[in-house]
Amino acid sequence: MRAKFYSRDSIFFVLAFGFSWIFLIPAILLDRDASALPVALLRYLGGIGPLVAAIVLTYLTQGREGRRDYWRRVVQVRRIGAGWYAVILLIVPLLTALAALLDLLLGGGGAQPEAAARFLDQPLAILPFALLTLIFGPLPEELGWRGYALDRLQVKWSALASSLILGTAWTLWHLPLFFIEGTYQSNLGLGTLSFWLFMADKIPQSILMTWIYNHNRRSTLSAVLFHFMVNFIGELYELSGRAELYYILLWIVAAVAVTVIWGPRTLTHRRDKGK
Repeated sequence: MRAKFYSRDSIFFVLAFGFSWIFLIPAILLDRDASALPVALLRYLGGIGPLVAAIVLTYLTQGREGRRDYWRRVVQVRRIGAGWYAVILLIVPLLTALAALLDLLLGGGGAQPEAAARFLDQPLAILPFALLTLIFGPLPEELGWRGYALDRLQVKWSALASSLILGTAWTLWHLPLFFIEGTYQSNLGLGTLSFWLFMADKIPQSILMTWIYNHNRRSTLSAVLFHFMVNFIGELYELSGRAELYYILLWIVAAVAVTVIWGPRTLTHRRDKGK
């Protein structure tokens, strides 16, 4: 049984990385801006690797009920408790605001809201912006990372260990984007402080996402929304270098607090991992 678990678990990551990188590597070799065709198309196809791997394995290994469960966890809004919607939607803005405030109090620049300010004159323009933010990252990624892989990891490992494994994989999966000119990652610069801060934040975020996921009956939607908030707020407000450091430290503090309060086994005070 354990051999089968390891085999299926490994197959997911091989498929997710393989499908993504088979498109991202040619995008790198083309040496053109990320917004230019065909690089933009290759980037999008690379971004759906986790989703493709999850769907392929779900339909190959699960019966009708398993397949229905996979999609129900994506669309059922009632799986998420009313109070948890507040948690999902407010954690990222609060951590961003606190990081900016700490920087301001210490004489720094805090956050630059130029991106958010451009929607003041055309508030409806934020809707297509939000939709693009959702479909280029949170939706295709989380249908794989949390929608498929997290449950399988928690069969063998604790919620904390599963979060660390998945957070590490999630981090490494982004590496090709640093070599494609014009992407958010390439603008951070390879090996810079911003690079290391980007690489560091996925693990504490993964711990909080497992905490939310396990508390809400394995809701993939909860992970999609939380990931969306991370990307959406990050696009609207650009933190100064020092504020970005505070931001990552606050994520780590939040992850440690969640682990201490709810326990590393399930992050829920329960033994059933929300099933």
